Amino acid sequence: MLPQEIIRRKRDGYPLEDAEIFAFVRGLTDGTVSEGQAAAFAMAVYFRGMGLGERVALTRAMTRSGRVLDWRSLDLPGPVLDKHSTGGVGDKVSLILAPAVAACGGFVPMVSGRGLGHTGGTLDKCESIPGYAAKPDVATLQRVVREVGCAVVGATDDVAPADRRLYAVRDVTATVESLDLITASILSKKLAAGLDGLVMDVKWGSGAFMTTLDDAEALAESIVTVATGAELVARALLTDMNEVLGISAGNALEVREALAFLRGEPVDPRLYEVTAELTAELLKVGDLVPDVAEGRRRFDHAIRSGAAAERFARMVVALGGPTDLLEAPDRHLAAAPVRRAVPPPRRGVVAAIDTRALGVAVIALGGGRTRVADPVDPAVGLDSIAGLGEAVDGERPLAVVHARTGSDADRAATAVQAAFTVADTAPARGPLVAMRI
Repeated sequence: MLPQEIIRRKRDGYPLEDAEIFAFVRGLTDGTVSEGQAAAFAMAVYFRGMGLGERVALTRAMTRSGRVLDWRSLDLPGPVLDKHSTGGVGDKVSLILAPAVAACGGFVPMVSGRGLGHTGGTLDKCESIPGYAAKPDVATLQRVVREVGCAVVGATDDVAPADRRLYAVRDVTATVESLDLITASILSKKLAAGLDGLVMDVKWGSGAFMTTLDDAEALAESIVTVATGAELVARALLTDMNEVLGISAGNALEVREALAFLRGEPVDPRLYEVTAELTAELLKVGDLVPDVAEGRRRFDHAIRSGAAAERFARMVVALGGPTDLLEAPDRHLAAAPVRRAVPPPRRGVVAAIDTRALGVAVIALGGGRTRVADPVDPAVGLDSIAGLGEAVDGERPLAVVHARTGSDADRAATAVQAAFTVADTAPARGPLVAMRI
């Protein structure tokens, strides 16, 4: 089957047969489908969409494009679990959740991705840790998961390789938001990881790919439905992304914030709440607790007792990172030479935030990619980011820019100011977890 004929059929709105989808995915894997054809396919799917059967076929084809992990031989004394986010600005939940779940008896082979569009990627955050082997071979991944309980890594070259090619193309062709491609991308990697259970964090709002709650609900339903069809137990939480999650956006900055969380230091309440709810749901999915309330209690204890921090520290060392990262992050994590506070245009409270614009500002600083092969600067980004309803003035800035040069900082400061609306009264805020599916 010629790739261009498959593209043409989807471009013209016809549903693809399973054989056509498997043929195209095979071409992504063996290189007979070009970058241009992959981009054209992604754009055709973006505009024409896929039915449920096509989504299932695409997910299965990408899962089978490489190695599928099997944990049965390791005889693990607990379920193999994972959580995945659809992407947001400042989302460092994975760095906290994985060791917390491990501390509660789960085993977490968290196969994560790089930044997509305006959102940061967990893999990029991990790679900001010196020496950390973010893409270990399968034997190392399984050893670390067995010994530590968790490993936050990127997919190896032989795990869903077709998705890796399509993922990179989507990032630079404005096709990230496709519900069909998001579903297949997420689930192909999770099914290849050999999971017993999955919890999805489907974000909605100004900083999410799905800006409306209705669109986020549709994506959550798609993921849970396709996962269930593939015999993977899955649940989804719809969480608010109308502001940055936590107070930082940028790879090393977010690692610092996650480390502070694990050390039990005061953290952004929204970050704590989202992480706790997702962890509790995942513990319930894995039958490690009888209900979500007990899961929440187990999470709180894992943080307060230091058990989650201990798992994180062991994971970093097992994957080649420094032995004292938790205690001395500034000794190891990159720091930008220029720091600039961004004042508000007037005294008041934050009434609205264009969170996507903040993510784009981080990319412009060098903290993300505009092309597939672009390097990422781990040091740059934003921190001390004000939240909705927070009072800002000459003493409390909108954010602090971390940049390589003064001119970079100037441009980022202008973008940050434009992203915030400051008014006299605080906005009404909806629930942080809007829905469970």
